[in-house]
Amino acid sequence: MKLEIPPGCKELHHEVELAVIIGKKGRDIPASQAMSYVSGYTVALDMTARDWQEEAKKKGLPWDAAKGFDTSCALGSFVEKSKVADPHNLTVWLKVDGESKQSGNTKQMIFQIPQLIEHVSSIMTLEEGDIILTGTPSGVGPVRAGQIITAGVDSVGELEFPVIHRAKL
Repeated sequence: MKLEIPPGCKELHHEVELAVIIGKKGRDIPASQAMSYVSGYTVALDMTARDWQEEAKKKGLPWDAAKGFDTSCALGSFVEKSKVADPHNLTVWLKVDGESKQSGNTKQMIFQIPQLIEHVSSIMTLEEGDIILTGTPSGVGPVRAGQIITAGVDSVGELEFPVIHRAKL
C-alpha cells in the first residue's frame, strides 16, 4: 500500500495512533465495563489534509474531506487484546525518512480507552469490528511525495508506507 496525497492537497500531515478494535456490539457502555468490549489493537496512521481542514474550519464546515480521503487511515494487523499487557503504557512512534518525528506513550493520552468507549458508545452503537483511534503524540507534521513513513506501537506492530501523489485514473 502507498499513502496517497489527494489531488488539490498542498499540506498532508501524519498522526500515528493506537487503534482499539471493538469485539462485540454495545451502546451506552459504562467505563467500568468498556475493556470487555475490546477484542484487540492495531497501529493506525491518521493522515490529515491540513490545508483542507483549515479551509473547512474558516467556513464552519465539517472536516470530513480532510480526514476521509482514500488512504487517510492506514491500519496494521490485528493484535489480540490478550497479547498486549497494558494498552495504557505503550510507546507510540513515527519516523519520516528514518528521522524521528513523533514519540510518546499511551499513558499520556488525554482520555484512556474506557472513557473513549464510554463517550463514543453514548453517541452511537458500537459494532463488532469498529475501530476507535486514541490520539496522537506531539510532533504531527507534514509529509511530501517521495518520503517514507514508518510508524509503530510497541507490542502492537509497525507500518511502513511510501508517500505518493494520487494518480488520476
